[in-house]
Amino acid sequence: MECLPPAIPRSFTVRKRPLLVLSTVAAATLLLAGCSGSSAPESSGTPEPTASSSCLADLQPGSGSDAVTVDGTGAAAKVTVPAGTEIANAERSVVVKGEGDDVMPGDLVSLRYQLIDATTNEVLSTSARGQDGVLPALLAVQQPQQMVDPTQSTVFTVAAECLPVGSSVVLTLPASSAETHPSVLYIETIAELPTTASGSDVDATKGMPEVKLDESGSPTITIPDGDAPTETQVAVLKEGDGPVVASGDLVTVQYRGVKWSDGTEFDSSWSRDAEPAQFQTTSVVTGFKTALEGQKVGSQVVVVMPPKDGYGEGEINDTDLKGETLVFVVDILGTTPIEVAAQ
Repeated sequence: MECLPPAIPRSFTVRKRPLLVLSTVAAATLLLAGCSGSSAPESSGTPEPTASSSCLADLQPGSGSDAVTVDGTGAAAKVTVPAGTEIANAERSVVVKGEGDDVMPGDLVSLRYQLIDATTNEVLSTSARGQDGVLPALLAVQQPQQMVDPTQSTVFTVAAECLPVGSSVVLTLPASSAETHPSVLYIETIAELPTTASGSDVDATKGMPEVKLDESGSPTITIPDGDAPTETQVAVLKEGDGPVVASGDLVTVQYRGVKWSDGTEFDSSWSRDAEPAQFQTTSVVTGFKTALEGQKVGSQVVVVMPPKDGYGEGEINDTDLKGETLVFVVDILGTTPIEVAAQ
């Protein structure tokens, strides 16, 4: 049976997919910018991935992607699609080839982006946010069960895959219908990210479940003696120093959930090959939302939520968490706003 991410409503179906859901700006697109010099993308005919058999799409450069020019660097990069450029296919041209390790299925990396209307050159969405003007967006490249249309959420995967970290690329996306314009996604991968909380240890909070980590970072949770709390309680186990999770953000996490009643696990990313999960904070139950929002990326938290902030009261059976007080240990790996207005 396929597991669900923590506290996601049962009507929410989860399939294996790249860990980045698109903004509503465009139905078939987007993400990531930060850039390089003032020139058209370099094209050698083939991107030269080191392990093309592992690539999702292995998109090649073409006349459309090669025509796009990039002026400037970082969030200030100016991406221009010359008038008359035909964008009939998904194509990828490398602007700058990085010097890091290749981004491969299963990797978690930070990146910047811009999404450009290829007809008007309007910036539809960017990763710009925060004191430094840039919020690294998150991309977990996962190997899907089957080939996926590159104009869907896998667009971030096919843009970044099989190129070294530090690369910037132009990806052309044809119009999804006669009523829409083609677009260009410009991304720069920044760094490979840890898949466990990287913050500093914090002293344990009295009365909260005990958490011990193995060498991989996978938590074991021990329920304390006594009655379960009647209100949601959150304690920080590791204090990160990254961006603060805001309401509605798309968060990337590792987690384990157990029942207070008997300590048994009912869901865990660690039990699915330690594959991080990603979802919007407003799509989970109240207790889990409370545990995430206001925390810094890099933090690890433990949350205890009574049924009223979980799945509610009711009869308990093997497939239902109603009536259960739930305990989650969550590593907060990243946070991304679902939609950021262009500046």
